[in-house]
Amino acid sequence: MTIEPVLAGVSFAADLAAFGDRTAVHVEGESVSYGELADRVDAAARSLGTVRRLVALEADNSLPSLVVYLAALSSGHPLLILPTGGGRAAESLVSAYDPDVLARVQDGEAVFDVRREGTRHALHPELALLVSTSGSTGSPKLVRLSAESVQANAAAIAEYLQLRPDDRAATTLPLSYCYGMSVVNSHLCVGASVVLTDLSVVDPCFWELVRNERVTSFAAVPYTFDLLERVGFADKELPSLRYITQAGGRLDPDRVRDYAQLGRRRGWDLFVMYGQTEATARMAYLPPDVAAEHPQAVGIPIPGGSFRLAAVSGLDDRELVYTGPNVMLGYAEKPEDLELGRTVTDLHTGDLARRTAEGLYEIVGRRSRFVKIVGLRVDLGQVERILAGMGISAAATGTDGQVIAAVESGHDLSLIAKSVAQDIGVPRAAIHFHSVAAVPRLSSGKPDYPAILALHTEEQGSAKRTEGGPEAASNDVLGIFADVLERDDVRGTDTFVSLGGDSLSYVAASVRLERALGSLPLDWHLMPLGELAQAPGVDGSPGVASPVGAALHKWRRRLLAPMETGIVLRALGIILIISTHIRWFSWEGMAHVLVAVAGFNFARFQLSGPPRVRLRRQLRSVARIVVPSVAVIGFAFAVTDTYSWANVFLLNSLLGPEGWTDFSRFWFVEALVHILLGVAVLLAIPAVGRAERRWPWAVPLALLGADLLLRFRLIDLPYPGQGPVLWLFALGWAASASRTLPKRTIVTVLAVLTIPGAFDDELRNATLLAGFLILLWLPTVPVPRALHGITGLLASASLYAYVTHWLVYPLFDQDSKGLAVVASLAVGIAYWAVATRLMGAAERCFRERLAARRRREEACGAVGFR
Repeated sequence: MTIEPVLAGVSFAADLAAFGDRTAVHVEGESVSYGELADRVDAAARSLGTVRRLVALEADNSLPSLVVYLAALSSGHPLLILPTGGGRAAESLVSAYDPDVLARVQDGEAVFDVRREGTRHALHPELALLVSTSGSTGSPKLVRLSAESVQANAAAIAEYLQLRPDDRAATTLPLSYCYGMSVVNSHLCVGASVVLTDLSVVDPCFWELVRNERVTSFAAVPYTFDLLERVGFADKELPSLRYITQAGGRLDPDRVRDYAQLGRRRGWDLFVMYGQTEATARMAYLPPDVAAEHPQAVGIPIPGGSFRLAAVSGLDDRELVYTGPNVMLGYAEKPEDLELGRTVTDLHTGDLARRTAEGLYEIVGRRSRFVKIVGLRVDLGQVERILAGMGISAAATGTDGQVIAAVESGHDLSLIAKSVAQDIGVPRAAIHFHSVAAVPRLSSGKPDYPAILALHTEEQGSAKRTEGGPEAASNDVLGIFADVLERDDVRGTDTFVSLGGDSLSYVAASVRLERALGSLPLDWHLMPLGELAQAPGVDGSPGVASPVGAALHKWRRRLLAPMETGIVLRALGIILIISTHIRWFSWEGMAHVLVAVAGFNFARFQLSGPPRVRLRRQLRSVARIVVPSVAVIGFAFAVTDTYSWANVFLLNSLLGPEGWTDFSRFWFVEALVHILLGVAVLLAIPAVGRAERRWPWAVPLALLGADLLLRFRLIDLPYPGQGPVLWLFALGWAASASRTLPKRTIVTVLAVLTIPGAFDDELRNATLLAGFLILLWLPTVPVPRALHGITGLLASASLYAYVTHWLVYPLFDQDSKGLAVVASLAVGIAYWAVATRLMGAAERCFRERLAARRRREEACGAVGFR
């Protein structure tokens, strides 16, 4: 197959056969060699014809799509890449440029819609690819790339990544995105292979694919790392993984550092990269050996490229300018532009940058992200940073005279806008904020600024949505999480755990979600909220074969619905505990069951994320216990003579009298706080934290073993309070980490060997053992639907009822012990409702004041933006 020499294509696409029988593509369990791929590419190129034409491809991560892509590149037909899945963006590009051939994949085959035999376009000889920029998807503005640019960038990427023929990259990004395209190009350039898949990193099947196909790398955008946190990536055993690449936007420096250090420990590298579509993908990379020490940098130029810093009128910072063989020919905005040659040699990136003493480049801002308001230059990036400092997820754009921003989830937009206007020194009327469930984003994960700008034309409708009442919020997953967790930064990509949810807020969230969505998946707390909102209800009921069985099943479903075991145990536990204390009846052991439940929930909610995030989350959880407890105990100390200063500071178990006295009434709170603080400090030790992430089941068993030495008095140390209870917390922790039948069996054996004999009262021992085994083996228990609401309330307020009931029940128990129990529970619920709101408001105020302080420091030059 030969076309005129001037039509020569991209080298790596034309020379596939040179790698012979080496595997080029892994897809759906099959392998395609380079020779076989070359034959398919040649056949597709013949279908495109020998007359040079404009070809448009709806690119996806499939073998037929890859074949068409390579066929056009190899045979010299300029290729217009359309967004994956078609849609309006693809239609607008087809309408604007009227391609001669439109290719798409249907039923697993490439289909060519030949719209004319020849071509109506004048096509420049160097033109090879037409790609939408990251900020203009669907608009007629395209980047014109030459064959030389595509080949040079692929070779440069392969060089600095040190790609080898045995490397295998998983396609975690779409082929239609220049970053995803560059992964394919660079691997095919050196005879390596690609594993074609559309699976997300949150899909367990993806990690099975990585292991089965011995994947050595995958590409990630900042959003990908949010997902990696949720699937416990740090704990995954991936022996074939050699490196991860990151591009597509700025990754938080703390996260860069954490993942660079994680890679060092686990034997893979993190390559942070910087690029633009206008440079065919990559312009710079941060060498992995300096990523942990300089996580804020984008690094050094790729091989063959260079940077310079150009002065910008009116700004102190300089613009980063890139020069290299991978720079685009120029832009196209209409079909006539396709005959243009090179109009660009140096690429003015629009990014403001500086060069460090170590020779690394850092991006400090964006040149084009300025608007003029009453004669003042307003940095839209600064607006976003101000909002982020308030804990608000938003994206800002605008035109001269106004700032327009999309703000996620249920904030007081008027108050926020007033604060931002004061911070940047512009009139309040120039700030227009719109409430959205999630910031509009492009397929690359970057904010879709044109879509945000379009929100302003719908201001009246947006304002109406912003003012929606509580009923609307209760049926909205994001609204539920924002309300329950007292957070202003809830996004569709967040999970309950990533938002800092803990056992105290878990119950309220689950009950409200059940009302809105029906029965919840068992792992709902780990699901991104956007996926959770679409998840089907799960009731765990078996199928029914007979009509009578179906009727009974339907009847049961109307009366009963599953509820999480931990929630039921907390609700039942607080009733039995208070009733026992009041002596309405006696059923001891539930407080110790709740210690195990606390360990179970600790493992579920406190052990995800980078070390700093985990420590903050753990300390916040402790504060949520300490503050309401100390407030009540302090009040009790002031109005009665029953308690001491040691109670107020939760130190009675250490400083108070030995044995059980009235001073011991808050032993549960003290024990829980001491354990949580101790474990937080322990896990903050880098070596211990790494051990827990690597052996999440073994670490709690080690704690269990250590405390059992005290439990069985194998060592004789003074143990104040109610005796050792860390072992129960550790048992609950281990139960949560027991994901397989053998592990649950081992934990069951440990419980059976250690719980009996813990107390003199056999009923108490039996209650503790039964409660723990139910927690371990039954994720949910059936509860009458009519009791779901009150069960959730009691579980949510259990801690608050525990600390307040000592003050409440003496007012009623002389008249009626049953009334005393009800009154104690009611006051606990009321205290929970008030205290959680007040603590949430205090946390928001603290975040806002901290953000304001940072802004003042920046304004005074005390802290520079990095």
